[in-house]
Amino acid sequence: MQIKLLETLVEELAGVGASKIVVILFNKKDVNEFLIARKMEMTINQVRNILYKLSAEGLVSFTRKRDKKKGWYIYYWTLNTEKCLVNIEQVLIKKINELNSQLKNRETKRYYICRPCNIEVNEETALEHGFSCEECASVYELSDGEKQIREIKAKITKVNNDLKVIRDELVLERTRVNKKRVKKEKKDEKEKIKKKKAPVGKKKITKKAVKKKALKRPVKKKK
Repeated sequence: MQIKLLETLVEELAGVGASKIVVILFNKKDVNEFLIARKMEMTINQVRNILYKLSAEGLVSFTRKRDKKKGWYIYYWTLNTEKCLVNIEQVLIKKINELNSQLKNRETKRYYICRPCNIEVNEETALEHGFSCEECASVYELSDGEKQIREIKAKITKVNNDLKVIRDELVLERTRVNKKRVKKEKKDEKEKIKKKKAPVGKKKITKKAVKKKALKRPVKKKK
């Protein structure tokens, strides 16, 4: 569910064919851009163009490392799961609002249809043309409002279910990120305490250093 919704989002932002990048990056970290290009069967410039669009929306992040042999930088990409989920949530909320608006119109207004042309118009348009189709002059028929209402309600139910799944995923992701942050903070705090306790200016004496010092010590000759 999450991947399918994310694929739809990526295609809306970066164009048809861009959704494959979701499968490649999902649940992975620091993926080589040349590997992405190979798997997507695209040139590196085409892939970068997609990634830059997603990066502008905050959906992906990158780190770069210099290739020691060739001297240029190679980019490694990671999917920002939380940001992706937030974007999907916003898209679904917008869709629900649009469907609710359509439902309200269907419940309060009448629509007419031209059977031969399969064209539907609102009552204002039908009245303006004398309830005759301007394309073929056929008389408009009253559209089945109940059928349309049932279809819209079904869509609203589906999108609401998708929204619930995404919100549940978002809670889990934020919990995971928070735990990771707390763990890092505790680790950093322990490192700070160790540094404070360590004597200033004194080097840690290892077994290897003691042995080396003993070997350098001159041997006393017996009288």
